[in-house]
Amino acid sequence: MRNRIRGAVRLTSTLGAVALGCGMLSAWTLSAGSATTGSATAGSATAGHAAGASPKVLLVGTYHGKKGGYTSIQAAVNAARPGDWILVGPGDYHETADETKGEYGNPADGAMGGVFIHKNGITLRGMNRNTVIVDGTLAGATPCSSQPSAQNYGRVVKGQPVGRNGIVVWKASDVSIENLTVCNFLAGTGDSGNQIWWNGGDNSGKIGLTGYWGSYLTATSTFFAAESSAAEYGIFASNSAGPATWNELYANNMNDSGTYVGACQQRCDVVMDHMWMENNALGYSGTNSGGTVIIENSQFDHNQDGLDTNTQIIGDPPAPQDGRCPHGRISRTTHTRSCWVVIHNYIHNNNNNMAPAAGSAAAGPVGTGMTVSGGRYDTVMDNTIVNNGAWGVLFVPYAQSGTPSLHQTCKGIGGHQNAIFGCVMDPEGDALLHNWFGHDGYFHNPSNSDFGQITLYGGEAQNCFAGNRDPNGSAPGNLEKKYSRCGAITKAGNTGGELFTQVLCDTGLAPCPANAHYPHITGKVVLKPVPRNLPTMPNPCAGVPANPWCPGGGHHWDGNGGTPAVAAALVMTGVHALGRMQPALALSL
Repeated sequence: MRNRIRGAVRLTSTLGAVALGCGMLSAWTLSAGSATTGSATAGSATAGHAAGASPKVLLVGTYHGKKGGYTSIQAAVNAARPGDWILVGPGDYHETADETKGEYGNPADGAMGGVFIHKNGITLRGMNRNTVIVDGTLAGATPCSSQPSAQNYGRVVKGQPVGRNGIVVWKASDVSIENLTVCNFLAGTGDSGNQIWWNGGDNSGKIGLTGYWGSYLTATSTFFAAESSAAEYGIFASNSAGPATWNELYANNMNDSGTYVGACQQRCDVVMDHMWMENNALGYSGTNSGGTVIIENSQFDHNQDGLDTNTQIIGDPPAPQDGRCPHGRISRTTHTRSCWVVIHNYIHNNNNNMAPAAGSAAAGPVGTGMTVSGGRYDTVMDNTIVNNGAWGVLFVPYAQSGTPSLHQTCKGIGGHQNAIFGCVMDPEGDALLHNWFGHDGYFHNPSNSDFGQITLYGGEAQNCFAGNRDPNGSAPGNLEKKYSRCGAITKAGNTGGELFTQVLCDTGLAPCPANAHYPHITGKVVLKPVPRNLPTMPNPCAGVPANPWCPGGGHHWDGNGGTPAVAAALVMTGVHALGRMQPALALSL
């Protein structure tokens, strides 16, 4: 959910809630069919290297006493050719390509980064996840310093700092970033505050890069002064198509989301596996992200709202967020037309009103495990969803007023134009299946429960609920009995009774009913330290052509990084984050 989009709201007043809930129907319909997941496939680390050319290995810093040919990551990027490898030794790297004339583009599009990669097929790999640090603070500061005097807000344009991004992949395909930490890249007037970003052309409405991979990555910030200058996104992909995989990611202290995938035109084709997202406004967020998106084997805890996917007509075009498989295929995971799947995750204790939170992300309902906001044909199945004080899972409308991006129309994206709220998008065709709920809704406000649904219009593909263990029920009641069939066309909307006013109250978008109690956002922010010893890549030399840091393979290496070598496939092995967290699944409720 994009912070910088103004006027992006869910539903904004009790008066409007009444107006929208009073029988406003639409003739627009969606037929439900059957739909597959073509799961994202791992790419070659040297994809994009010129035919007949051999990849080089460029070494940055020092590793095991052996000095590489470069002292900065950006210098190695500048020297690299498409398909080359860049290995980085342990150290605190204060990279400033975003402040160097000729190394950056338009800050309004996010075309700037401390490290700026614009060549296809580059693999950037640290030799140790926890000790290779790309640091947004000023040179000379201690690693990821929390001191106000150590922060760097970027270039000043028209009297205001534009902010900074950490590692930006700008319209470059088949780029892998692996085994390192990025910290303290803060927001400003530009499209900034992002720690790692595969950016295919933000807000262009076009796919600008294809193929991306990230593994063993940590994104964090240790500093907070105000939401306007806070770190916004941890690991981020926009206007980027797959195949793509993210594996073993950790992010915290982001005022929008720890991870984000959006604006990918039904071509996301991304698998996110073994992630751990905590202490963010939203653990995961995705605007207008459709086609194959799989989030699995991951943990989302102590966020304001654990996961949130949404449709927006203003920002990250084109809308809508639609999880149907491309080309009418059937998903091998869901065996339906839904390829957007959240499966086998541990979603718990998302009740945090002291995480950073700004913009539309701040409207995420505190105490909610997951929110599908105007999303379509999304499947949430076989997860453990516990200890979320308001609701385990919510399906709710998303509403925006203002000028749509790229000349879109509300009718054209299947929305409903309303005089008060602008364009309203109901959740449609979504499925909540076989999840294990426990101790959700313990705030004990009316409608607090394991899961709930609000739809404002009829003539839409029905959301369905089946096979869930739901000791604290649903809002409105008996959703599983009434809406067990996926895809049927509804005759009328259902505002959820008390759920409607409670959601407005929890998001802070309308006054609360008497005696309602939620941990509302007060502006007090508490940052969380990164856990010690997050798993690093077991063998950082895996798949790398021979070089002094990674001998073997018999490939020649010249002292400055030039090597003839064979194209090597990226090898991913090792300890998985969920394996560390698994004992927590044995809950005593």
